[in-house]
Amino acid sequence: MKIYEFNGFPNPARVRIALKEKGLLDNVEFIQVNVPEGEHRTPEFLKKNPSGAVPVLELEDGTFISESNAITEYLDHLTGETTLTGATAKQRAIISMLNRKVEAGLLEGIGAFFHHATDGLGPVLETYQNKEWGEKQKERALETLRWMETVLEGQDYLAGDKISVADITARAGFLFAGFVGIDIPEDCPNVKAYANRLSDRTDAALAA
Repeated sequence: MKIYEFNGFPNPARVRIALKEKGLLDNVEFIQVNVPEGEHRTPEFLKKNPSGAVPVLELEDGTFISESNAITEYLDHLTGETTLTGATAKQRAIISMLNRKVEAGLLEGIGAFFHHATDGLGPVLETYQNKEWGEKQKERALETLRWMETVLEGQDYLAGDKISVADITARAGFLFAGFVGIDIPEDCPNVKAYANRLSDRTDAALAA
């Protein structure tokens, strides 16, 4: 398998963590796509993913799979036991719900703040910005952290006592938040402890 990514970006980080959790890091060749220089917009890369985003998984038969959630779904089924996306119908539904809430509220909220309320990736790539929207999305991200505070009361991970794809998305969100200077609020001690647990567990995958 091949993974097209830009190391350090939040969505590629999600896939790296999933690979580590599934014991598959050594089965993958990582190929860097220079997003800041616009390599993701070249015709060659757009053939792999018309959306022009990383990461993209290339299978041995030439199939390309984009979108972090889709890639993680594939990886989770690859080893036979679905440890990240849930084993039962109820588990799958709850994990999917939690993952989407974290993705939309935290990760995408921070992303909108970065792209609209800061310099983002620079004037060449940031062709449209709406600072007011970006600041509003920062508020949404902070609201999501406070919601997570209540979910984490008395448990180590969002879906209970085991790591899931929702936690992987949260870890990427924490990485992105640190990069753009958004701190976990002081009234979220459960989230702070949770972020530290995820950091301890996932840092090896990000450094691979």
